[in-house]
Amino acid sequence: MDPRKSIFDAVRAVKGDISPGDVLILDEALDRVDVPRATSAPRRVGTKGIALMHKWEGCAKRRPDGRFEAYPDPGSKDGRPWTIGWGSTGPDIGRGTIWTKAECDARFERDLVRYANEVSGFLADAPTTQDQFDALVAFHYNTGAIGKSTLGKLHKAGNYAGAAAEFGKWIYNDGKPLEGLKKRRADEAELYRSAS
Repeated sequence: MDPRKSIFDAVRAVKGDISPGDVLILDEALDRVDVPRATSAPRRVGTKGIALMHKWEGCAKRRPDGRFEAYPDPGSKDGRPWTIGWGSTGPDIGRGTIWTKAECDARFERDLVRYANEVSGFLADAPTTQDQFDALVAFHYNTGAIGKSTLGKLHKAGNYAGAAAEFGKWIYNDGKPLEGLKKRRADEAELYRSAS
């Protein structure tokens, strides 16, 4: 039994639906007061998935002083979302945000746990290899769309060939296909199809 379930149920009763970000905040708070987690270990992204995300996110916009500055999304009309480090975005990131490499790495680690938990929650008990999981987290890290995508739904249904074909449809930003997204999705699909 999950010792945190009653706490989450109580929060939902007061607040209504809670977002994945709220779940992460609650989990971190419960960790600090030593409320145990469920006995089944959460899935973690493997080295192939991390390498894939590092390849495509880069740790860009290094300043002469060695720190990193936020930059606008190069493919969107309005520059949103602002990004820093290993593809980190959010309300705390915008023009003028500057981080050290250690801050970039720490945020990536936190984001990675959050996105892995979101993908795990979506997949539930659907059979998934480590490489498939890594590819799905990499996709979700970039799109935030695992739960609403046909790709995710096909994977959960066990249609792995159909799911793999869906990666190539996620290549648009503001209605335009981007060469970088085509290559990224090809890499994700290749990892998804691999054997481990």
